[in-house]
Amino acid sequence: MENTNVEADIEDQDLFEHFSIVVDKGQSLLRIDKFLMGRIENASRNRVQNAIDAGNVLVNKKTVKSSYKVKPADEISIVFAHPPRDTEVYPEDIPLDIVYEDADLLVVNKPAGMVVHPGYNNYTGTLVNALAFHFEQLPELPGNEGRPGLVHRIDKDTSGLLLISKNEITMTKLAKQFFDHTITRKYVALAWGDIEEDGTVTGYIGRSAKNRIVMDVYDDEEKGKWSVTHYKVLERLGYVTLVSCQLETGRTHQIRAHMKHIHHPLFNDANYGGDKILKGTTFTKYKQYVQNCFDLMPRQALHAQTLGFIHPTTKEYMEFEAPLPPDFAAVLHKWRNYIVQPQS
Repeated sequence: MENTNVEADIEDQDLFEHFSIVVDKGQSLLRIDKFLMGRIENASRNRVQNAIDAGNVLVNKKTVKSSYKVKPADEISIVFAHPPRDTEVYPEDIPLDIVYEDADLLVVNKPAGMVVHPGYNNYTGTLVNALAFHFEQLPELPGNEGRPGLVHRIDKDTSGLLLISKNEITMTKLAKQFFDHTITRKYVALAWGDIEEDGTVTGYIGRSAKNRIVMDVYDDEEKGKWSVTHYKVLERLGYVTLVSCQLETGRTHQIRAHMKHIHHPLFNDANYGGDKILKGTTFTKYKQYVQNCFDLMPRQALHAQTLGFIHPTTKEYMEFEAPLPPDFAAVLHKWRNYIVQPQS
């Protein structure tokens, strides 16, 4: 059995983190800097280069240069300076699309491309920076420092609705609803392939052993957290299918990982293989047509459309819906036209 594990061993939380990688037997020759950037989360080019220059990257117990090309079965050891943990949030005057607001909470429609909260390489320009500017004080849950008001999140390149708490009592009650899986969260997604029928995807979601940037679905509970996604076919469009995905749990990259797991990755999802032509013809015009779609929506086709919850104060059920953003709507329009007049 091949050893493809990437093990992170943070020996001193404040000083450094250590990674050990045994290169897969099927790995093609690749520069070590590019290899590490693809295998380790938050491994930017500068971070990798600095570690190599400092002699902190060893291959088979010897230091290497950035130009070294990894080979199958190489044993790589890396020591990174730990990313600084800046939990102070700096207010920034960034417009917010507020769908609903009262004294206790607000519902925000996040555009694609906006990071939800500050983190490594993203300390500014986030939704939380915008919230800090627009609201004087927002609560934080224990262990959630630097993320005031947030009770959940969506990926940077996913658009749609987010629920924000304005006080601690509301935050605690909303967090309980998320924990109990009583929040309604429905996403619209465009997936590759003709999905035959409605269904449910389950499994334990955890970091991929081969690529720490993405998540995999496992059968082993020790490898991840339990996850459930229900999906329904909304519209069949030839080589792609428009689906509604309802989350029962809310794991990192859940819908993206689940759709890849059932061999229907999201359209133009680069991290999960959806940025290639997976279904269709070999005609040049078709290839150009798909590329035009990718250019129209340079992100995964995923939108958090519906959000429903019990209001912590009024006890009433509230539900909100955000229309498809222009890029998603434009790609959907192109596919609808395509099935009427196929490219040849």
